[in-house]
Amino acid sequence: MPSTCSMDNRTGGAGTLYVVATPIGNLGDITLRALDILKAVDLVAAEDTRKTARLLSHFGLKAPLISYHEHNEAARTPELLRRLQQGAAIALVTNAGTPGVSDPGYRLVTAAADAGLRVVPIPGVTAAAAALSASGLATDAFVFAGFLPKKAGPRLRQIKALAADTRTVILYESPQRIVALVEELITGFGDRRAVLAREMTKLHEEFIRGRLCEVLAVLKRRAEIKGECTLLVAGRTAAEPSTWDAAREDLRQALQSGPRGLSELAREVAHLHGLPRQAAYVEAMKIKAELAASENDSAPNR
Repeated sequence: MPSTCSMDNRTGGAGTLYVVATPIGNLGDITLRALDILKAVDLVAAEDTRKTARLLSHFGLKAPLISYHEHNEAARTPELLRRLQQGAAIALVTNAGTPGVSDPGYRLVTAAADAGLRVVPIPGVTAAAAALSASGLATDAFVFAGFLPKKAGPRLRQIKALAADTRTVILYESPQRIVALVEELITGFGDRRAVLAREMTKLHEEFIRGRLCEVLAVLKRRAEIKGECTLLVAGRTAAEPSTWDAAREDLRQALQSGPRGLSELAREVAHLHGLPRQAAYVEAMKIKAELAASENDSAPNR
């Protein structure tokens, strides 16, 4: 295979850090340039050396590997930086996609750039861009938020901020938490258009399209959800109702006043505030659970 890259640091001087994108599923998506770089570098810094070893073996490549992941990047960055300053050519790769995009890599790239070293992107697939291109949602402007914070406070604040954004919102989530995320977004965003991309480029690639409540209904019918998920949600429009706070208060007061059928209550509140009935039903279930938990916490110990 003819070389298409320039390893100009091989004759001495400072080295080069290559930020190499790798396939998110289908190995045929790797680029010829990425293969050239992985063949020529002195070292490959990999999120998971076992997975990267399998990737290299598939293409008949052999390269020294060193682990570089979220649990050791703080300690390993100075070591890799010294290797670069001594003239080494290092490829940075993650398990899938582009390093630094919701994956390890930011710390090493920043350190190399701050040290005046050459940082070269070897572009390729990224789940966010792949999902956006096939989503059918607006692509002229979008905001990529990756994985939302796990702690409740920061998570709710970010959802609130994203709800006000007019751009298409792109999020990553694990299959174990995707249902909970969609439920949270229905509460925070309302029942907007959405697309869930799952198992992209793989055998069981799937795009679930519809309103958030429709996506949720599809997911809840499944005994198990597999594969990393990319969720895209339409941005806020000028015509979108902004009455959720009032609707929630009405739901809360009605549930506190006595037993009510959730379906009937959700229908009434949705009609009153001009909101989707299914989204109001999801919110009513959430408020009912909160009230029940509050009652249990305040009950005297026996």
